[in-house]
Amino acid sequence: MRYLDPKADLTFKKIFGEHKDLLISLLNALLPLADDEQIESVEYLSPELVPDTYVGKNSIVDVRCRDVKNRQFIVEMQMLWTEAFKQRVLFNASKAFVRQLDKKRKYEFLQPVYSLNLVNETFMKEYPDEFIHNYNVVHELHSDEIINGLHFTFVELPKFQAHSVMEKKMAVLWLRFLTEIDEHTKEVPQELLDNPETSKALKAVEESAMTKDELLAYDDFWDKLGAERLLFVDSNKRSMEEGRAEGRKEGMAEGRKEVARNLLRMGMSIEDISKATGIAKEEIEEYS
Repeated sequence: MRYLDPKADLTFKKIFGEHKDLLISLLNALLPLADDEQIESVEYLSPELVPDTYVGKNSIVDVRCRDVKNRQFIVEMQMLWTEAFKQRVLFNASKAFVRQLDKKRKYEFLQPVYSLNLVNETFMKEYPDEFIHNYNVVHELHSDEIINGLHFTFVELPKFQAHSVMEKKMAVLWLRFLTEIDEHTKEVPQELLDNPETSKALKAVEESAMTKDELLAYDDFWDKLGAERLLFVDSNKRSMEEGRAEGRKEGMAEGRKEVARNLLRMGMSIEDISKATGIAKEEIEEYS
């Protein structure tokens, strides 16, 4: 049996955008929800967050849904990490939160928006043992004082290990599914086969279950991702080189200034110093 990588755009949406039970299981497993806050049922919402005005920015998320308590849940699978992703996550969650109200409804009708973000790169290297990061709007000094409304969860998939200790067994199973299953999987872990939810997800990513067009879209996703990664690496390399060049340029300029100051102390004329260093006479006059 050959499986496709569940992190790809097509497969991820096929699993969690078409199977409500699997989406509920994933959310309950990875979000910091208390026992009385567990999600029981959901309805899918449009993943497209259309702006209220024509000048607003349109955005699309991977999966969006609402439960019976009117809480909204946004799920994103992000293959490449950039700092801008955090801003996009904040933007999308804020937009979903604000759009709950119309002119007739009061603020007390607002319900929380939860944003679950699965990231296939490490972005918090200073915390090597932490791979799940939860954010709330909290008091600066008293972190137990929370303004309810926006909740963000980021998961660094590369940091997860099969032996990682987690409070919820289902969280381990879903993260194993996302990190261990791909085209190179020769043997599926028995735990994933035995669990009804991950077993159902495995069937959804079987290559034989895909149409020809879906397989083409799947391959196209990886081609575009590879090109995007190359552009990102190249852009970072250019930025570093430009930074080093700018640093060298600034260093040389400072060096010329220091030489000019020393020559001035030795009694050389401002005109001769200007010729020797290339610094304007007006600037050299300021050194004295």
